[in-house]
Amino acid sequence: MIEIINLIKSYGGKEVVHIDHLKIEAGETIGLVGNNGAGKTTLFRMILDLIKPDSGEILSKGINVQKSDEWKSYTASYLDEGFLIDYLTPEEYFEFIGNLYQINMADVEEFLIKQKEFFNGEILNRNKYIRDFSKGNQNKVGIAAALLQHPEVLILDEPFANLDPSTQIRLKNKLKSTLGLTSLISSHDLNHVTDLCDRIILLEKGKIIKDFKTNESSLSELESYFSE
Repeated sequence: MIEIINLIKSYGGKEVVHIDHLKIEAGETIGLVGNNGAGKTTLFRMILDLIKPDSGEILSKGINVQKSDEWKSYTASYLDEGFLIDYLTPEEYFEFIGNLYQINMADVEEFLIKQKEFFNGEILNRNKYIRDFSKGNQNKVGIAAALLQHPEVLILDEPFANLDPSTQIRLKNKLKSTLGLTSLISSHDLNHVTDLCDRIILLEKGKIIKDFKTNESSLSELESYFSE
């Protein structure tokens, strides 16, 4: 599904990402973990062709993301509030996303009804612009808008950040229920990422330190690594 080959990105002469090879199969849920500055967000932005690598390539379904827009039709993401149109209400924003991906309003409304538990009465019918919501509620809007697109590939950067504990659990269960979706999720929450993801990639200073399938000992192994 996604393959990364000889990927390098530097800022100010300092390498922030250096990945020789990484392959992500269709249907995998990948957890990307690492301390601040590990290169997680930079990697995501290169996969989404938001920034250009210095060298190397990223292939989605075998096609370089820099040379084709085909991947955009089946890829959805939410990295931060910059992905939102903050002068719209949530309803207007979901309608915009629906129009963008040729989803009729009946289907948009049906989708939003299914988000009732996730939204917890805090998103719809509030007569507020997105910019006036808390960071956590902005995250809810962005994540829901990404799922509205029914993507094959979903990329989320720190989706559990700024969410209350109940909403974190709802989000984790929601992501678990998206069968067949190829997901790349970065998180500082080791409990959630090891529970949700079937494969963990540990980055340090832009390089892959560990890449392993999750099992009952994965959480303790990561906690041991980060406590050293």
